[in-house]
Amino acid sequence: MRIDKWLSAVNVVKRRTVAQDMVKSGVVFINKIKAKPSKDVRVGDKITIEYLKGARIYEVLQIPTTKTVPKSAKDEYVLEIDN
Repeated sequence: MRIDKWLSAVNVVKRRTVAQDMVKSGVVFINKIKAKPSKDVRVGDKITIEYLKGARIYEVLQIPTTKTVPKSAKDEYVLEIDN
């Protein structure tokens, strides 16, 4: 699954267009490498998003098979790592 699609599907960001803009702006990294919008996400990848207030790091636990997952099921797909 593409990084922009994954970010919106697991409710890290609200809309896919926001995720696409973040990736194009260069604030999204996969395993410490700057991500491109078409980059695929795999289980075990570490996603870093650099916000103005600091970076957030997420670990991919599962790849969703549907367009979005319920917010209550977010913990099954992504783990937020304390940095």
